[in-house]
Amino acid sequence: MTLHPPASPKNVCEELLMEEKRYNAEHHILPSERAVADRLLARALEMTPAYEELHSKLHQHPHALKTFLGLVLTAAALWNPEKIAEARNARSELTKVNQQIAKQAAELAELLQQRSDLGNTSGFRTDTHYHVCDVIQASAQENHGFKYYVRERLEDLQRQFDLKYWPTLSDFAHELARDAATAVAQASDPLTAAATAASRASLADFFKALFVSIEENSARSYGLLPHGLQISDSTFAILVNCALDLDADSMVDSPYVKRLRQREREGAK
Repeated sequence: MTLHPPASPKNVCEELLMEEKRYNAEHHILPSERAVADRLLARALEMTPAYEELHSKLHQHPHALKTFLGLVLTAAALWNPEKIAEARNARSELTKVNQQIAKQAAELAELLQQRSDLGNTSGFRTDTHYHVCDVIQASAQENHGFKYYVRERLEDLQRQFDLKYWPTLSDFAHELARDAATAVAQASDPLTAAATAASRASLADFFKALFVSIEENSARSYGLLPHGLQISDSTFAILVNCALDLDADSMVDSPYVKRLRQREREGAK
């Protein structure tokens, strides 16, 4: 019987990457992650020391090596500098939209109050909504859940309590204005928070997102990566250089990663 030597860490890791590529291609999903896998495979010589460290620390933990490599693919696809810039722009745009809503809702509130005053004093009126429940019902005409489960109860409440117990349409618009004016754009997940926390954009944003992604998938967070996993600065530098396909002028080294991690630890104190 012929005995085959065990596969090298490089071969093991590259097979996991190719397996991920095949699965995504067969299911027509995640083309951006396939592109990242191609970058890692194309820079095999640079990646070899990183593969050796990752394999030595993760191969004894079921699915941990595949999980870690998958996190690198996802982070480079979704949280690369271009995507992080888009996220920062979206945050700014959300703030601007809320400012516009606050301004226009306040103006609408004044107009609604003016219409109500004219209807009560001028001897003229228009056949328009005057009760907030009427607006709710009219706007929910295509909402089948509302029609079958909410409408009848709302009508009962409207009959039970007359107009003085309900906010006016102007009150409603004023609240929309107040709500938008005081709103603060906040990240909806830890990766977005990490990647956009700094006041100025830099490559460090991507590292922060990758660090958080690893922490979110650790055993402490009920993930598949072993608790207390320590990856060297040099391996992180290699992973980011290759996953983002950085050229010689943009590449980072282990001292860069060491300084970044030190700043992160000091900031967390």
